[in-house]
Amino acid sequence: MKHFISNQKLLFTVFALSLLIVGCSDNEAVENDEPVVQEYTEVSRSAEIDKASESIDDISIEVYEIQEESENNRSEANYNMLPDCVTVTVVMQQNYREITIDFGSEGCLIHGNLLKGQIVLTYTRNPEAQEVFITKSLVDFYFNNKNLVGGKTFLKELSNENGNPQFTKTAELTIIWPNGLQASRNGTKVREWIEGFDTPGLFSDNVFEITGNWSTTFINGNTHNYEVILPLRREVICFYFVSGSIDVERTNFSGVFDYGEGDCDNMATFTFANGEEVDIVLN
Repeated sequence: MKHFISNQKLLFTVFALSLLIVGCSDNEAVENDEPVVQEYTEVSRSAEIDKASESIDDISIEVYEIQEESENNRSEANYNMLPDCVTVTVVMQQNYREITIDFGSEGCLIHGNLLKGQIVLTYTRNPEAQEVFITKSLVDFYFNNKNLVGGKTFLKELSNENGNPQFTKTAELTIIWPNGLQASRNGTKVREWIEGFDTPGLFSDNVFEITGNWSTTFINGNTHNYEVILPLRREVICFYFVSGSIDVERTNFSGVFDYGEGDCDNMATFTFANGEEVDIVLN
């Protein structure tokens, strides 16, 4: 269960934890390479990257599916799940497809997030293929004032062992915050589409389960390794993962980041390896 705490209490908790970890007697040497506060902040920042990454994947996958459905049915694509401020352009050259999702330089508000710039999807279309390889590139792209640079590849399986569509994603992203903080993200995620895949064009009923492992390296050189230990449940009507947990490993630092048991809220918990637990307010 997630517990809500005020910012003041949260800061006090983190400060107290740092005293417990670095505290020693007069005769003991102090080894404090990096304060817990910094480590805690980096874990929270990594969760922000996940939010941005998954939100743009939601849009990319839905646009791709609508385009494919329209071509299969020889009908006009209807992207009614996107506001009028978004322009979708499709370039067709034999079996090659390039889909540009343009949010404009001023940005569009989508499900509470302000998106600017472009997402570009490219792939070779083959309706008979059981797998489709899709490349996603970001052009001058911003998510809530965070600049995302780079791209991803998707390998879509029409049906996995559970009978569900599945996307295996590899990512090479750089994220830059307005204050100059910067991090890079590399890794692989498997996104199983467990609900809503049979209703193209109805965005709100899409639900995914996400597994995988990845690393985040911050501009100061700190690298965190992440591995999903309980599948992350992504309901596109919610800004955040509603459940699931991730193992976090770093030299002299480890713990479990947990999104809770199904509530749609901005609260998570982080449990340090020594058993201490703090609540995290997600941005």
